[in-house]
Amino acid sequence: MNTEDKSMDKIFISDLRIETVIGIYDWERKIRQPVNIDLEMAADIRRAAATDAIEDTLDYKGVAKRLIKFVGESEFQLVETLAERVAEIVIGEFAVPWVRVRLSKPGALRGSRDVGVEIVREQEAGHV
Repeated sequence: MNTEDKSMDKIFISDLRIETVIGIYDWERKIRQPVNIDLEMAADIRRAAATDAIEDTLDYKGVAKRLIKFVGESEFQLVETLAERVAEIVIGEFAVPWVRVRLSKPGALRGSRDVGVEIVREQEAGHV
């Protein structure tokens, strides 16, 4: 899928805040810290718009609940790893062909509101 395709519909979740164990320092391994997740997920919403039926669209509440559980139970060292796992879940479990994940860790860098990563992943050809 061409990520520059202007006709691609997207469903988004903004500023999903989840407490987790994340970081490389010993003190970070003993506490829970917030991470913020923004998602953009490719979805063809035309059928849902025509039927006005939830079963014809991406269940973004289901996506959020799954990520809250996963991230809340995870204990990664790097935001890069966590972002990659989030993308894998969205693509693999929710049949999303393309996802942009922006994951940030507020307060991780003195003088900055937050730092993080943004990744874009697509389904591999032949996989659903």
